[in-house]
Amino acid sequence: MKRILFAIGLISLMLWPTGAQAEILAMVNYETKSAESLQALNLSQAPAREEGIAIIDVDPTSEAFGNILMQIPLPGDLVAHHLFYDRTMTKAYITALGKTQLRVMDMTQFPYRIRTINIPECSVGEDVIVSEDNKTWYLTCMGSNTVVVGDVATDEVTAVIELDTPYPHGLAVNQSIDRVLVTNTVRATDLGDAGEYITVIEASTNTVLGRHRVSDKPSPSGEAPVEVMFVPGASPPVAYVTNMFGGTLWTMTWNSETSDFDTAKAYDFGEIGSGVALEMYFNGDGDRMYVTTGKPGHMHIFDISGDVTNPRLLNSIATGEGAHHVAFTADGKYAFVQNTLLNLPGLSDGSITVIDMATEQVIASVDTLKERGYNPNCIVLLPQWNDLAGH
Repeated sequence: MKRILFAIGLISLMLWPTGAQAEILAMVNYETKSAESLQALNLSQAPAREEGIAIIDVDPTSEAFGNILMQIPLPGDLVAHHLFYDRTMTKAYITALGKTQLRVMDMTQFPYRIRTINIPECSVGEDVIVSEDNKTWYLTCMGSNTVVVGDVATDEVTAVIELDTPYPHGLAVNQSIDRVLVTNTVRATDLGDAGEYITVIEASTNTVLGRHRVSDKPSPSGEAPVEVMFVPGASPPVAYVTNMFGGTLWTMTWNSETSDFDTAKAYDFGEIGSGVALEMYFNGDGDRMYVTTGKPGHMHIFDISGDVTNPRLLNSIATGEGAHHVAFTADGKYAFVQNTLLNLPGLSDGSITVIDMATEQVIASVDTLKERGYNPNCIVLLPQWNDLAGH
């Protein structure tokens, strides 16, 4: 049955009209919802666990809005997690929580070709971040406490960095200061033993230089820093950190005199009743930052045009429980929020919220996967529509 669906989707995508009809195509990896979620949807007859990648028309003005145009099956025990483009968007990396593998999708050929790279040094693969010159990728491995370094051109592993702090998840690289930052999040097996540090690595040598604590609470604080990102074009360089369990934003500002970072808390989402801080994105002008919080589910818009270390909240847009990744159109018209975090009860609505960025209003919801008993785990737009948004 899955092969038939794949063939039908493939033919549909190849024959789909362009120009005559509006469309925006998103690539979403998905998995079967948890048993509790399936029962809540009155889908108590749970199918065998499935995973895959779906190409969905998410243009709210399209006649095919919400339609799945193509499905690519993935192994049911892969636990595919994140989708990341290289900086040219000619290839996409697919990380896996369930296998010591990294998949690479060639976006220049259709049908898409997917290669599997076996990386035994990487258990629970999380984020793939590509250097600014698009030559090097970094894969965080939350289960093996390593960062695997690879060559973008060949996708060969070039180094394995052993970390002093466990559970690496988020990673950011800034070549202008020769630094890589890595978050210390949670134990993958039960989300326990929440960390509180950011590890600093010298990019040119892969040498661990030290770590910084991102909490003002007594240790162990249970903050669980999950993502870290440098603000595009900031001078001096500034990185933001989202503390997942702490529900806060922190900054790490480069100090050229010490060749190290100064840390400070920048925002507390608890003040507005939001929690589980997750992803960050930036607009092209560098004056807006977008942050998702999973509970109850929001995309927050911050003004960072003044003091970048003091973000000013402009708006909080309600989405679905588990608001996580966001895909932005290259023209800045729409944002698409994927509402699922790790298939966790209370954080896995399963929808994709469509936001008009001009009005900052929710205008539609893609419920296609949700209604079929699946959770979307990550979303990007196909390259011709996608804005990397600082990633």
